[in-house]
Amino acid sequence: MSRKKLVGTSVARREDPRLLSGRGRFVDDIALPGMLHAQFVRSTVAHGEIASVDLSAVREVPGVVAAFTADDLELGDITAQLGRPLTEFVPTAMPVLARDKVRYVGEPLAIVVARDAYAVEDGLEAARVTYTTLPPVVSEEVALAPGAPLVHAEAVDNTLVDVSLFATDGIDEIFASAPYVVHVETRTGRQNALPLETRGAVAHWDDREEQLVLHTCTQIPHQVRTVAARSLRLDERAVRVVVPDMGGGFGQKCVVGREEIAAAAAALRLRRPVKWIEDRKDALSASFLAREQHYQVRAAFDADGRILGLDADVVCDMGAYSCYPFTAGIEPLMASAEMPGVYKVPAYRVRGRAITTNKAPTGPYRGVSRPQYVMVVERLFERAARELGLDAVEIRRRNVITDFPYTGVNNITYDPGSYLESLNLCEQLVKDEGWYGKQAAARAEGRHIGIGYSCFSERTGYGSTAFAQRKMQVVPGFDISEVRMDTSGAVTVTTGTMSHGQSHETTMAQIVADELGLDIAKVRLHQGDTDRITYGFGTFASRSITIGGSAVRLAAKKLGEKLRAIAAARWDIDPDDVELTDGVARRRDEPSVALTYEEIADIAYLRAHLLPKDIEPGLMAAATFDVFNDGTFSNATHGVVVELHEGTGQVEILRYVCVEDCGVAINPQVVEGQCRGGIAQGIAGALFEQVTYDDQGEPSATSFMDYKVPTAHEIPDVLIHHLETPSAFTETGAKGAGEGGTIGAPAAVLNAVNDALRVTGVELDNTPITPETVHRALHLEATS
Repeated sequence: MSRKKLVGTSVARREDPRLLSGRGRFVDDIALPGMLHAQFVRSTVAHGEIASVDLSAVREVPGVVAAFTADDLELGDITAQLGRPLTEFVPTAMPVLARDKVRYVGEPLAIVVARDAYAVEDGLEAARVTYTTLPPVVSEEVALAPGAPLVHAEAVDNTLVDVSLFATDGIDEIFASAPYVVHVETRTGRQNALPLETRGAVAHWDDREEQLVLHTCTQIPHQVRTVAARSLRLDERAVRVVVPDMGGGFGQKCVVGREEIAAAAAALRLRRPVKWIEDRKDALSASFLAREQHYQVRAAFDADGRILGLDADVVCDMGAYSCYPFTAGIEPLMASAEMPGVYKVPAYRVRGRAITTNKAPTGPYRGVSRPQYVMVVERLFERAARELGLDAVEIRRRNVITDFPYTGVNNITYDPGSYLESLNLCEQLVKDEGWYGKQAAARAEGRHIGIGYSCFSERTGYGSTAFAQRKMQVVPGFDISEVRMDTSGAVTVTTGTMSHGQSHETTMAQIVADELGLDIAKVRLHQGDTDRITYGFGTFASRSITIGGSAVRLAAKKLGEKLRAIAAARWDIDPDDVELTDGVARRRDEPSVALTYEEIADIAYLRAHLLPKDIEPGLMAAATFDVFNDGTFSNATHGVVVELHEGTGQVEILRYVCVEDCGVAINPQVVEGQCRGGIAQGIAGALFEQVTYDDQGEPSATSFMDYKVPTAHEIPDVLIHHLETPSAFTETGAKGAGEGGTIGAPAAVLNAVNDALRVTGVELDNTPITPETVHRALHLEATS
């Protein structure tokens, strides 16, 4: 009897005993002999030329060991590139420490190193920096105004990216003749990804290995190694990046930060360990931010509510610099390429721009533009439904893709999904709970309850082909895995992905254990060490299971073939006649004849003379995996019920329903955790979080007193229902599940709020939706 498969079951997380008992090891837990502490002198102005950086008094502070400026360290810049003409993309160098000019409040100017964390803070206070201030560019309107100050001299009109990827012939005529044309303009607030663990690094020089070792919490260790080696002018062999346990990333740690490079440079110069831990103030104001986007979109519909065309203008405020390796193109290119989403859009035109302003730079954040473009498209369908007198769900039914594979107007081929099924089921679940009746009863009582939906897809499994279309100089895509068995029959597997809470130690082990017929307790995962892992692009864009998990399965399959080959050679049978199960290789025709994996390993390592000449000693295998089409698409529909409180304008979420399809769920409990966490972050963007700036570029939210974060009280219980449409393009049938919750929540919440406001005649299109905004809308009804 074959053993029960682990893939598809909610195996308990193998990480939890370590993490919940306090045995996790994070960057700040690392303590090395003679370790010094570092922090950064940061700009106090948003835009200015640096007149002087005087660190003489800093060096006299008791406990301070050293203080370095850009001139002292002479580091190479961090420059992200796209292979596009200057009319479409302007590269801008980001110095590790600002040299001649500062471009946002919080930009690092110098690094101070001291014997303890208290002395380093005293040292920062002694720094004296003088500036010739320049007019700050703090908004899209200022950035694009004629004669505006330039954040970068080379970026004319303060524009880093300006692309028009699609323009269907005759689209103007389509809009001119359409029976209905609806317009939506949306703006979304700037956000912080808020990982529980802030960024940090511990660097030291290893004399024996002649190697700089950098412990840091990053999602992309190999890219950090590349940038550190180039900036420090070392061979990559001389840099080792190690990632311990990590308390969240959400994309913010998916780019190379300046501070980790500067800390490594200080350790190299001083030949002593140096630790830098970002404090929460710096994390809120000077770390990589996200989301601030402006959409002006119109859609043409026929009399039956079927979409005829989509015309969009997208502007993304990317802050002061391009992030490495994705560049400032990450958000406008994502939005431009994928905006049609789950709908059959026959004609499409889009212009996408990334502008630069005197704000902290923007990096990826869970969803990357998809929460924004899904929100604007879902608002278009809501508005069209009202104008045409159609039900808001029915108009979606008439437009979602139902025949697969489907090649869209954006030249993307969508693999099979359950778009219509998820939409129908989500509506049915809301109906079955009686919410439409409760809404009617509440309205009769003068209460304001609304029901809203969002229907969307999440492109996952981006391979090299998909990323190459963006013309990135660094093209993520493939992943490499190595699987090896030792003489005890235990297995070690490596992956180039990097867990920051996604349960890789569990899900990757499930895949290997199933492939080898092995107890999951016998499988151990190694990740996040550039000396142990051949190469990898890390974790982002829901690629870990789709790409990394596929490489793991292929490597395990190869190792399984070798186990069969060794056993078959001992029995003089064909390897196909050998079955691997429960840690044993058995003859299919005579199951009592078997070799344990320990016995096979004993031959492979300790008695290799018994191996046939065509079988090499050892038990190890490696495999790579890439996707050479347009990737695979998860999909979901979210349904939300909200109540608006007239006295306070508060938005209370009464019910949240998610019907999701991520193909084969390796571990359903983990998928649900991803959904719930993503939905919480999506609700945060819809109702609470926003980083704002005054007219001098000073950030307003530098603590949790100012940056409004939802608590467990504001996040509702979520009903999750799984559908399963296996992917044909991954080895496990899995699609990605990491970002869907965040993508769907803002649109669903916004639509529910507007449904509750329907009696007022007011429609809201911007997020976050503040109580003040809701109160004004409800007060308008009360006074009309």
